[in-house]
Amino acid sequence: MNLDWTALGQVAAVSLVGTVAVVAVFALGVVGLARCEEAREKGGVLALGLAQAGLCFLACGAVVAYGIHLIVPQFH
Repeated sequence: MNLDWTALGQVAAVSLVGTVAVVAVFALGVVGLARCEEAREKGGVLALGLAQAGLCFLACGAVVAYGIHLIVPQFH
């Protein structure tokens, strides 16, 4: 059995970077919601926090949908 260690390392590295990126974007969405709550308490504008949270959560949802598309053969 011949194992291509370079390819395995590349897959592991891309998986790690992708996972960290999605978690970071999700965390930025949570920060946006926190900004929204903070602005609500102070009587400020909620639009920036809501926009940030919405875009971040939309990006995370798109990544999840793409992953499901890749896994489920009926979607091809």
